[in-house]
Amino acid sequence: MVSRVRVWLNRTYAENVFFMDQLRRNPSDRAVEIHATHGDADSPVLAAADTAELEPEGLSPAGYVEYALAQCRRRGIDVFVPRLHQSAIVAHRAEFEAVGTALLAPPPEAVAVFQDKVVAYEAVQAVGVPVPPWFRVRDADELLAAVEELEAGGHRACFKPASGAGGVGFRMITRSPFSLTHLSGFPTPYVQLDLVLDALRRSEEPVNWLVMPRLEQPEVSVDCLTGPDNRVRLAIGRVKNGRRRGFTLQEQWLEPARLVVEGFGLHYLSNVQFRMFGDTPVLMDVNTRPAGGLHQLSLCGVNVPWLAVQLALGEDPGTVTPPFLGQDYTVVAGPRPLRPVSIPQQRPETEAPLLPAVPAPAQPGSVQTGAALPL
Repeated sequence: MVSRVRVWLNRTYAENVFFMDQLRRNPSDRAVEIHATHGDADSPVLAAADTAELEPEGLSPAGYVEYALAQCRRRGIDVFVPRLHQSAIVAHRAEFEAVGTALLAPPPEAVAVFQDKVVAYEAVQAVGVPVPPWFRVRDADELLAAVEELEAGGHRACFKPASGAGGVGFRMITRSPFSLTHLSGFPTPYVQLDLVLDALRRSEEPVNWLVMPRLEQPEVSVDCLTGPDNRVRLAIGRVKNGRRRGFTLQEQWLEPARLVVEGFGLHYLSNVQFRMFGDTPVLMDVNTRPAGGLHQLSLCGVNVPWLAVQLALGEDPGTVTPPFLGQDYTVVAGPRPLRPVSIPQQRPETEAPLLPAVPAPAQPGSVQTGAALPL
């Protein structure tokens, strides 16, 4: 009898409820039990898990590693998919292996390269992957100089934190003066240059921003599955062009993605994002973790979360070619069940309470998560 597989996802994105669904519906018909932890008692991943706990707040990275090791020992975790404190966790891979847990994450050297977008751009450019023009900005004078140089080249400037994920902090620069037109309709990512410069000059702390030209669509996110031998087992591009989504196997996207993941050892699941700079596809970002939209590859007939778990367990699936490319689709929101009662946030010094198993579908609480529908 084949034993069940115990998988843990820590403080992950709500959309990874679909990642969890795919693990349970694996083509090997293997029993999978999922443990989830989060800082938000109303996270849908807690309700979707077989067992779940609230994470203690205020832990240092080192403290979180100790907490994670204790979770793996107590829960009998076979595969741990870390998002929070990934860099600290992968530095202790041998300790997790000693308690019987495989980390579904790259080695620490690879994670370190892509924690800072400027370091990442310098590194990938050195191996022949095109990147857009970029500037590291710390203060108002550096921002103004970067914006003026980009505008002189006919580009619109934007900026984002040099370290960060999920588009947090991304803004586009405009020189249009603030007016009532900016207060009509929905908020936009545009910010007035004079307001940003003023805020920087009044700030007592420097910023760490990456300033670059606004890149054009399509945006292509290449999801990669890579073995510990640095060889890519699967690479599929997800194409985003406005609301319309689709898939691609064109080498203009896949070849540079392979250069990145194989060249820097981005083992297991990673995501390499490109956009257009003029007529050239250029690197936009690299995620050393599973992308939130990874489950959408099921429309191509592949269950990538399960392939990754197999690889982490030493069950190499070999090179995987999708049997087909799914039709174009869009993403819409849908309800997911929540736990029936929220738990108060726990104190850092207390032990995380155990949450019950997945509630019955009749529970009234729900949260909106994105599901793919064909166009």
